[in-house]
Amino acid sequence: MTPIKNSIIAPIKNPFKLDKIKSSFFKDKGKDRKRIALLVDGPNMLRKEFQIDLEVVRDIMKRYGDIKVGKVFLNQYASDKLVEAIENQGFEPIIGSGDVDVRLAVDAMELVFNQNIDTLAIVTRDADFKPVLSKANMYGKETIVFGAEPGLSIALKNVADYVIVFDGSDWHEVSKGDVEVEAEAVNQ
Repeated sequence: MTPIKNSIIAPIKNPFKLDKIKSSFFKDKGKDRKRIALLVDGPNMLRKEFQIDLEVVRDIMKRYGDIKVGKVFLNQYASDKLVEAIENQGFEPIIGSGDVDVRLAVDAMELVFNQNIDTLAIVTRDADFKPVLSKANMYGKETIVFGAEPGLSIALKNVADYVIVFDGSDWHEVSKGDVEVEAEAVNQ
């Protein structure tokens, strides 16, 4: 059997001009942008009293970089509607039995050693995550805390590179100087 020869002498090269599209579409995409892992302490923050909107959190994070990992940690009591809403927002729901803090901390520590993540952002008010943020800083990761008042830990505010606080109606970035003044007022 003789091989069939290609009747086309000059094959078509890039008939759709994809090089132009590719170069404009991917032009500087992600260059110099921080790669962020965003972890949400669901039982602590996704409460009716705070009315935290994950879409707003995601929009705020866009100012700091690109979210590469987005997880919301929930306990076994989370409603199906809440889980569905979290998935619809593009986050991965992580449902565990009992306290979610340990699971969140373990995942956070894995991300501290992940070379593809530059920034660790945690949405919580809980001082239990201070050691995780300290370790992230020690290994060169940038850290962001999203919290809500009342009850946001001063220790978290002091260890994070950036602190973003929800006061019930709006989000505010708190500078390090404001945190130190607040800590002094509490100590007096």
